Amino acid sequence: MLTTLQTAYTDTRAGDLAWCLGKDALPALAVLDRGLDATDGVEVQMRLLGASHQVILDSPRGRCSETVACMKGSTTPLPFGVAKRVAGWDYEFAARIETLSRGSFAGRAQELLALVADHPNGLAGTFPGDPHAFTAMLVQYGNGSVHWRTWHAYPQENRLVATRSRLSALPYGE
Repeated sequence: MLTTLQTAYTDTRAGDLAWCLGKDALPALAVLDRGLDATDGVEVQMRLLGASHQVILDSPRGRCSETVACMKGSTTPLPFGVAKRVAGWDYEFAARIETLSRGSFAGRAQELLALVADHPNGLAGTFPGDPHAFTAMLVQYGNGSVHWRTWHAYPQENRLVATRSRLSALPYGE
């Protein structure tokens, strides 16, 4: 699903992104809910925020909430890698920041938006005023794991922030 976010594009930078787990749902500009496996009862909510993304996963094991956004007062910068146990899951997170040439940036932005826009588990939002200013998310489920990828585009810097997250179910009792 591709949408135009109804908010002004604020001049943030890739380096302003912060990461945290466990945050309550923040006000969202677009939301996509997915029941990924009726047998396991896994529900995922992808949320596009004015300042990036939030993923909230609910399951019989518990809740996991990941937020990557420009958060005032945050002291946790965007890490390049994290591994933790969260609510009956093994959680892994990885991030990278790419700086591209202007032409490469525009091409990559179009490629990513096309990938996510037509995917049944994809959500992308562009900001008014610049078609290459966007946040995009894609979630998948299989073999007891939930995976999601996100992309945050900063055309004023020709920078793209890509994240990859995975929750793998632990055996009950761990």
